[in-house]
Amino acid sequence: MSLIKTDRTAEMETFLCVACTGSLSAAARELALTPSAVSRIITRLEKRLGVRLIVRSTRSLRLTSEGESYALAARRILKDLDDTELTIANRGSPSGNIKVTTATAHSRLTIVPLLKEFLQRYPDITIEIDVSDQIRDVAAGHVDVAIRFGQLPDSGLHARRLGDTGRVVLASPEYLAKAGVPTTPADLARHNCLDFSFRRLEPGWPFRENGHDFMLAITGNVIANNGETLVELAQQGIGITRVGRFHVQQALANGQLVPLLEEYNPLDREAIHAVFIGGNNIPARNRVFVDYLVEKMTGNGSTVV
Repeated sequence: MSLIKTDRTAEMETFLCVACTGSLSAAARELALTPSAVSRIITRLEKRLGVRLIVRSTRSLRLTSEGESYALAARRILKDLDDTELTIANRGSPSGNIKVTTATAHSRLTIVPLLKEFLQRYPDITIEIDVSDQIRDVAAGHVDVAIRFGQLPDSGLHARRLGDTGRVVLASPEYLAKAGVPTTPADLARHNCLDFSFRRLEPGWPFRENGHDFMLAITGNVIANNGETLVELAQQGIGITRVGRFHVQQALANGQLVPLLEEYNPLDREAIHAVFIGGNNIPARNRVFVDYLVEKMTGNGSTVV
């Protein structure tokens, strides 16, 4: 039985290497095997499972849908095995690498300032930070913990609430002096509005007028995939934007940016969650990291702005 399990682990490692490198020869070099040995392992695996995992041609290969499912499972199983061995080797102390993805501004303003104390508490843990406003695939094992804003889609992932943030429409004094100050949402039709480039749940900017909530379509000459860029463009006087208040607390306080249409602000709140693969086998390092974020971010209200 032990031999079978060992063979299966080796098969998973070989298959995953082929899937990641995109070729048998590249996988062979990485695994210090011959291409024919790698090919035999993949053939044996496909024969045992009774399905085709890889479609091969003279120049490339691609995974079948079954191959993609097997690669996802293999990545999780091998990661769980590594986690278990690390935990045992460290006598139960959380250890290993955590890959965290977080939005650009939120990383700089909130997450990064919290890391020093966490790493002092858990010296055997290392953290890899993926800073981007794009969505990374937690379920596929690309990251361990994702900090997400807004409504979460239905999935098998676990989530813990870290706080929430309001949003604000704003511009620089220089822009307003040149283009005028909008006094109603309808006035935005005459202004250059800077927005996010990625698709959001709401098709425009929300406002509340005479007790009625509505979405207002906006247009402008620049879009960006992160809030920090939009704030920088607004500070340069290029146009009006709408971002989370956590981005701009200092800029609002020192007058670099001016809030607009506050009487029409629907006071909508955007929830902030830590999203991760949960269950009984969650690695201790992931669990203590999420617990730490909850402790720090909900305990002192640092993300409720």
